[in-house]
Amino acid sequence: MQNIYSHQNAMLVFNIKNMLEAADIVVELRNEYASGGVGELSFVDVWPELWVGFEDVARAKQIIEVFQGMDSYDWVCACGEINGSAFHSCWSCRQDSPLS
Repeated sequence: MQNIYSHQNAMLVFNIKNMLEAADIVVELRNEYASGGVGELSFVDVWPELWVGFEDVARAKQIIEVFQGMDSYDWVCACGEINGSAFHSCWSCRQDSPLS
């Protein structure tokens, strides 16, 4: 097995775990309850980790790359305002994002 993803935000780890399982990739979650060890262990060593079999590593990494790129865009509204990827409508004029 190989560690393919780790992050301090457990929600992101669980989202990716669900996406991998939906693609029929067997995933093992490690360090789910390790946060209590902070102080005795390095903070990075207690982050939740996703592990997959060697035969699924390439496919899993591809799915993770797609997930990480989903919200990595800014968009410009018709009113000229630049909006971050978190906004599905313009924060200035309330017009919907053309990417929604």
